[in-house]
Amino acid sequence: MRHGTGRSIVKTSAPVLFARRAAAATGSAPGAPPPGAGHAHDFRQLILPHLDGAYNLARYLTRDPVLSEDVVQDAMLRAFRAFAQFRGGSARAWLFTIVRNCSRTAMSGKRGVVSLVINESSLGDEAAAQVGEHPDPGPSPEEELFRKMDAVRVRAAIEIIPEPFREVVVLRDLEDLSYAEIAEVTGVPVGTVMSRLSRGRGILATELLPEGKGDGEQSRSVK
Repeated sequence: MRHGTGRSIVKTSAPVLFARRAAAATGSAPGAPPPGAGHAHDFRQLILPHLDGAYNLARYLTRDPVLSEDVVQDAMLRAFRAFAQFRGGSARAWLFTIVRNCSRTAMSGKRGVVSLVINESSLGDEAAAQVGEHPDPGPSPEEELFRKMDAVRVRAAIEIIPEPFREVVVLRDLEDLSYAEIAEVTGVPVGTVMSRLSRGRGILATELLPEGKGDGEQSRSVK
């Protein structure tokens, strides 16, 4: 969470050996000329620091630790080969967009896997415009849960959240991306990001709060 340290125990990190392989695998495509030293240096400086975050996102999107390693290795290779197209801005959001796309591709290739996706309506334009004008509020009751609840239980509850709400909760409450960065990653307006985050936090509260209390928190979250 942006307040406190509970977020760190809920996040997942790339295994050390995998992280080394992913870092070493960022080479040029077969038959392609090798990138310049400056290209590789900039990639290491701007992109590799977000490897754990990339794995955390893939882990929650795929809900499969083994598949997540494949997803992130593929994403890092794609990011390295496309790095010349990076035009500045948030390197983390740029990388997470690639990770998200690779996760969806990997999930679509898994036989017998059904992803629950729920439609939702976005907030109005006026509400979306206010995001850039006001700082984030203090921690909500849902956010406070991350400090108090058992990490394993919280991880399991996050995985229960259906898409597209789960990815927004992970990006915002675990990876601390701004609304604008999440909008860039997911390709939806900021108002939709806010709406999805509210719904996702409400669902999470329902899973974690004592019976009866969660329903009240969710109803307030979605209003």
